[in-house]
Amino acid sequence: MGDIVAKNIVNFFKESHNVEVVSNLDEIMTWPEIIEKSADEQPLAEKIFVLTGTLTQMGRSEAKAALQSLGAKVSGSVSAKTHYLVAGEKSGSKLTKAQDLGVTILTEDDLVNLLKEHN
Repeated sequence: MGDIVAKNIVNFFKESHNVEVVSNLDEIMTWPEIIEKSADEQPLAEKIFVLTGTLTQMGRSEAKAALQSLGAKVSGSVSAKTHYLVAGEKSGSKLTKAQDLGVTILTEDDLVNLLKEHN
């Protein structure tokens, strides 16, 4: 943070109205309760997935959220640490790299079945 930004922050909090507004935020904001999942509820913990191509049965963000809810990590690139590549339509270089590295390739149908199995 530079001198100008720091000075503006200090000046902002010198105004009593601004301090009051910030203080009141605690009263009007609600935060969701974070519930830790047990190992049984995270069967894909420690597994790294990469999504590539077009997913037609679910959106990429939906697939990512579903995998993460089961404990998986979703990466944007294939590496030797990748456990599974989900190959949608028009998969490109990620599919080739995963095949070269011996990564397990899943179709979108395979992913849907895997998610059903764990839900």
